[in-house]
Amino acid sequence: MHKTNTRFGALILVFLSCLAAHILRAQAHGPIPAPDPRYKADILVIVAHPDDDTALSTYLAKAVLDEGKRAAVVFTTRGNAGPNAVGMEQSKSLAAVREMEARRSLAERGITNVWFLDGLDTPTQDVLHSLETVGHGNALEATVRLIRLTRPEVILTWLPAYVAGENHGDHQASAVIAVEAFDEAADPTAFAEQLTAPRWHGGVGNYGEGLQPWQAKKIYFVSDASHSEFLEGHGPTYLASETCRAKNMTFAEINRLAWKQYATQVDFDEKALSDYINMPEHLILGKSLVSSRTLDDVWTGIDARPISFTPAPGYQQPSDQGIGIELGGPWAYYREFYAAHGLNSLENLVPPQTALSYGNQLWVPLLLLNNSNEARDVTLKSDRPTGWAGDFKDGVYHLEPHSSYPVSLFLTSPSAPGLPSPQHLAWTVTGQGITAPRAELAVYLEFDGVSQ
Repeated sequence: MHKTNTRFGALILVFLSCLAAHILRAQAHGPIPAPDPRYKADILVIVAHPDDDTALSTYLAKAVLDEGKRAAVVFTTRGNAGPNAVGMEQSKSLAAVREMEARRSLAERGITNVWFLDGLDTPTQDVLHSLETVGHGNALEATVRLIRLTRPEVILTWLPAYVAGENHGDHQASAVIAVEAFDEAADPTAFAEQLTAPRWHGGVGNYGEGLQPWQAKKIYFVSDASHSEFLEGHGPTYLASETCRAKNMTFAEINRLAWKQYATQVDFDEKALSDYINMPEHLILGKSLVSSRTLDDVWTGIDARPISFTPAPGYQQPSDQGIGIELGGPWAYYREFYAAHGLNSLENLVPPQTALSYGNQLWVPLLLLNNSNEARDVTLKSDRPTGWAGDFKDGVYHLEPHSSYPVSLFLTSPSAPGLPSPQHLAWTVTGQGITAPRAELAVYLEFDGVSQ
């Protein structure tokens, strides 16, 4: 009887031990699922229209095909207002066509992760207009989400600046959104609902998106300026004449294949196409959060280790206490934007400029500034070359303390070809005790293709 009880007790202990182990295993929690590796990108391109990626075609082909980098692309519009060189499709139908063109063109360069936002294609040169039509807040939220999803090391985008050239306002708007998203994607207080853990990630109808903050390490810009001499020396340059090792063909040949897929947008001759596919790509280093010199290769200083959130400086109230004059509109916006986002490299990169054809109208916004504690009367005086017409609105203006007075000028350029280009326009404010620098604008007399 004693032996039977002993054996029974041993069995009970074994059972209890097994039960305890089972309970412990049931209570053990595995690791949180890692971010989806299918969408991890080394490079995230953020541009406006299907075909804008061709401005970076050589570098993208080199990075993806020869260096094995993973790239993804975000288009802030679907290009619904563009031309169609091959068919009658326009508006939403054209947007559907151009979306497929972009996917096929990017696939030629090994890129398949592509997203399109819901902004309207708006032919303007004013970034503030395009930010309105792209839906600034919604576009920023979506772009932050895609950065957190793809976790890029490097972001490539258009140059946020007003330049003589195509200078599409949508290009500029995509750049503004890219810079803001670069600075906000790692901020846990920015679009925090994206970072909230879902109640049960295996279920349906959850709130909380389950993303993680992400800090990209570098942001580079590319420009479509028609006078590109100022672009050189501010970042690495990549040449289409070099050979892609993976394809055993020049990058120019790859660029041609990429352009071939954008048939709706090839409304120009062979010479223009040749210029596009052979142009050198001058990248402009916006800022780097890792050790890297301006002219270094894109990947200098970058490794697989994530970096912590690096806040941008943010907007600062101007400390100037005097009277002044400056270009308003997009030019004034960019002065504040560069400082707020720590883009010191851009503050003096592009002298104020624009472009239009002979005999066309030019909009010039001016701001008369009174940052003093007293009301002042100032005299506005213009300095313009011969042949310009319109109301330059010279005269006396009353400025309240700590205020700005907006003045919009609508001027017509000379109609006779052959004048020096650029034309230089300038404005000054004068008054008792005022010594303010003048506002200047260089106007290239050439077709820009986009309305002001």
